[in-house]
Amino acid sequence: MEYQHGGDIYTNSVTIDYSANINPLGLPEKVKEALYEAVEHCSCYPDSRCLALKQVLAEFHQVPAEAVICGNGAADLIFQIVQAVKPDRALLIAPSFLEYRQALLASSCEITYYDLDEKEGFRLKVKKLEKWIEESKIHFQMIFLCNPNNPTGFAAKREELAEFLDFCREKEIFCVVDECFNEFLQEPEYYSILEDLQKQEYGHVFLLKAFTKIYAMAGLRLGYGICFNRKISDCMEELRQPWSVSSLAQAAGIAALKETDYVEQTRALITSEREFLKQKLLELGFFVFEPMANYIFFRDMRRTALEEENLLYRQLLERKVLIRSCSNYRGLDGTYYRICVKQRKENEEFISILESVCRETPSGIPLCPKYMGDL
Repeated sequence: MEYQHGGDIYTNSVTIDYSANINPLGLPEKVKEALYEAVEHCSCYPDSRCLALKQVLAEFHQVPAEAVICGNGAADLIFQIVQAVKPDRALLIAPSFLEYRQALLASSCEITYYDLDEKEGFRLKVKKLEKWIEESKIHFQMIFLCNPNNPTGFAAKREELAEFLDFCREKEIFCVVDECFNEFLQEPEYYSILEDLQKQEYGHVFLLKAFTKIYAMAGLRLGYGICFNRKISDCMEELRQPWSVSSLAQAAGIAALKETDYVEQTRALITSEREFLKQKLLELGFFVFEPMANYIFFRDMRRTALEEENLLYRQLLERKVLIRSCSNYRGLDGTYYRICVKQRKENEEFISILESVCRETPSGIPLCPKYMGDL
């Protein structure tokens, strides 16, 4: 069995889904109202250029409207940027978001991997990466950086990333920086390259963002990018399918950007509930990696789990609970998992079921530190 992505509630019989990292507060009410109004205009084609949405995004991020491009979710833009840059050789961090690899392979690009070290908590250390690139003697045309990284959850600070962007400019490496989970961080501005992008107007950087996670709009499919390379932006506009962003998604996006209180409330909830879940996982004997966003990456080191692939996934699915097995990520196996963070009542129910599962199989064995965030 392959586990291609989270949120697959269609293949499986599920009553509780902890596999998709969506805002637990659900779709904001004002966004729902905007959708109801937009339904009246569904008989008309949507604005293929997303002019109104781009203008609102430009004002929201304080960038020129021509630097903004919208797409049918972040995944749509990942494929577009690869087609626009057309790299012969790309570098991927592993483990990280799987769609980067899929988009590069679709463009017949040769991929080299930089494997993160579990002993370092799967944290990206920029200086170490720069040294590795220098020593590899490979001319990479493209690199994807997911910050915070999915599925591991670690976020590199803005200063480190700014230094790396300068390094890539010297090496002529085009950088795609994926910040789709940035808004869930406690202090997102300390981890975002947006301010540096505004000041430097880097031509070799594409900043990827989405409404999917933070505004619970996964079903509407709305992502966007910010890029100051007009040649690349124009190429992406030519490549993309006409009317790829529906009128419903555009209306929802414009309304969502006004929901600042909703975002602050989300951040407070995630911070509290993430700590609650982390402590419960530790009490049950799981090895938890440092959680920073709205999901937790952990390892099941029960003796039986080491012997049976995806044991915890299967045990929970028998109880109609879906979690994200990370066995199809490079460098990981069926003992690694990712769960999302929800509201307290849901989290308590999930932990209760998890406790019942843990009582069925042997306890953990100390092969690594109990909390990988302490590394």
